[in-house]
Amino acid sequence: MGGSVVDSRRLGDTGPITSCLGFGCLALSGVYGEVDRVESLALLHNVLDTGVTLLDMSDDHADGEVERLVGEAVRPWRDDVILSTRTHHRRSGGMSLRQACEASLKRLGVDHVDLYIVGRARDAAPVEEMAGRLGELVTAGKVRHAGLSDVTGDELRRAHAVHPITALGMEYSLWHRDAELDQLPVARELGIGLVAGRPLGRGFLAGRGGSARELDPGDARRADPRFDPANLPGNIARLRKLEAEAATMDVSTGRLALAWLLARGPDVVPVPSTRDPVHLEMNAGSVRLLLTDATCRRLEAAFPYGAATGAPLPG
Repeated sequence: MGGSVVDSRRLGDTGPITSCLGFGCLALSGVYGEVDRVESLALLHNVLDTGVTLLDMSDDHADGEVERLVGEAVRPWRDDVILSTRTHHRRSGGMSLRQACEASLKRLGVDHVDLYIVGRARDAAPVEEMAGRLGELVTAGKVRHAGLSDVTGDELRRAHAVHPITALGMEYSLWHRDAELDQLPVARELGIGLVAGRPLGRGFLAGRGGSARELDPGDARRADPRFDPANLPGNIARLRKLEAEAATMDVSTGRLALAWLLARGPDVVPVPSTRDPVHLEMNAGSVRLLLTDATCRRLEAAFPYGAATGAPLPG
């Protein structure tokens, strides 16, 4: 493994020490367009060469194929990598949480995952039950650290009272700051880290996806309201402000957006996803970009709470 992502941080008060920037494997699932297995394996090796140690994925990414891909890619470096995978807990139907975890372990080819993040489905059991099931997996040695997603701050608190939760997995970026209003304050009170998914707003903050013409026919962003043609003008106006700020620092917008997230605190670990080795290197450069408080305030003013749908700019 390499080492250009030199900084590290602990995921919460009691979680594993990871690279301060992780890698989200969503882009390898085909959700943003067709992917090639050989190229994906090469990209994952590049990810490890940059010094990234946290790989974040889900058991429903390409019907589990991404877990198989990651397992193959990291096998020689298993002890150096933090594997984080996600599933959804349903009250009825489908597999139990233990069965889902065991299926992920089999696909990954490992005897445990370092972080298992469970999201609440619409028909999910109470969070207390989910936390109890996670605790059983930790006791059984199949999971090192328990995580949750798709929960409110109150639900996070209730779950943590049953079994310690190490990390909260949720979308968090300049474009989607809602975590700051509810879940993040509770997580910090309880010493829980945040795995920040979609930190580049599905590529928008990196200057991609600004029109339907830029998206492949099978691209999932076509169904995202933020990319709706009716909402794009307001969002593009915000992007222009980010571009102006980035120009004064001679950096890319994506690098600046990730640096802003890294500046939120040592308990936040962004996991950007990409299929492009060049973008991977650009993302890694955000670790070395230190922002002033004034810069952060200007960025936050450009992307206020509730701006994710692309509402018109004030004034």
